[in-house]
Parts: sequence; C-alpha cells; structure tokens
Amino acid sequence: MSNFLIVLHVVVSIALIIIVLLQMGKGAEAGASFGAGASQTIFGASGGGNFMSKVTAGAAIIFMLTSLSLAYFYGSPSSQSVMPSTVAAPAQSTPAPAAAPEPAEEK
Repeated sequence: MSNFLIVLHVVVSIALIIIVLLQMGKGAEAGASFGAGASQTIFGASGGGNFMSKVTAGAAIIFMLTSLSLAYFYGSPSSQSVMPSTVAAPAQSTPAPAAAPEPAEEK
C-alpha cells in the first residue's frame, strides 16, 4: 500500500509542477513558450482558466492527501526505526599499567 502511495505521490508532484508552469502568468508565460499566442487557443477561445484551475486544485488535493497518508503510515508506532531500542553498555577499558619507578640517583 505504501509503495502505491509513494508512486502516486511522485506522479502527482511532477504533474502539479507541470500544471503550474503551463498556467498563464502576469508577465512571462511558460505556456506561451510552446508557440506564440498558442496558450490562449489550446483550450478554446475563452482560454483554459477554469479548466486549469480545477486541474490544479484537484492535483493539490491529491498531493495533500498522499502527503498526509504517507506521514501517517511512516509515523505509526508499528514502523521500524533505525535507532536501536536499547543501548549497549560501553565496554570496560583495561587500566593502563603503572609507570615503573625511576631509579634513585646516587650521590
């Protein structure tokens, strides 16, 4: 189930990026790069304002639902963690040998 949601999430993400880039902007239009003035005639004489806004809203809703679903599935207690449940005690270190006493100086 989660693999299907991941694939759907990636596909909707890419589609959402493309849909937003194809919409008309105030200045430079990414949709007009496919032909001079063709962005107005792709969806008819009235333009694609309503159609593109509905498709964008639908893709955004699907994106948010898959985001919430993936967060729920991977945030549940049944999911595995990369952190161990218990921490091992540190290994006992052996003490360093005592330094040998220096010989006394003879006078």
